[in-house]
Amino acid sequence: MLKEGEIRVLALGIICDSRDRVFLSQGFDPDKKENFYRAMGGGVEFGETSEAALKREFYEEIQAELTNIKYLGCLESIFTFNGKQGHEILFIYECDFVDHKFYQLESINFNEKKRQKTALWVEIKKFKLGELKLVPEEFLTFL
Repeated sequence: MLKEGEIRVLALGIICDSRDRVFLSQGFDPDKKENFYRAMGGGVEFGETSEAALKREFYEEIQAELTNIKYLGCLESIFTFNGKQGHEILFIYECDFVDHKFYQLESINFNEKKRQKTALWVEIKKFKLGELKLVPEEFLTFL
């Protein structure tokens, strides 16, 4: 949830497969009435490293363990969602699933707090061609 005046610190994981697809969470902005896609992960808690947060969030959301975790960089994102301004610092990691069953699934439904969400494999070229929206847009440089 966005809280006014708060800067959120998040850890997000990029997981790609051998078919040039990336595993992302699908979202919808009701104010803009548009779908978007974002890397999975979540908030870093006080006293927790961003890598530990990444592992915890993937396990909490889809019961997935991660391996081959490599830090790629950091992004700052200032955006509008549902009519409210947001500000995030994003620690970006490249990683793989431990359990190869996740590479066979087309999508996974999960709950994030009270919201039902879907994570799925999406062809990277769809973002590069502008067919789908990836947020933040600067995330494309890591794909």
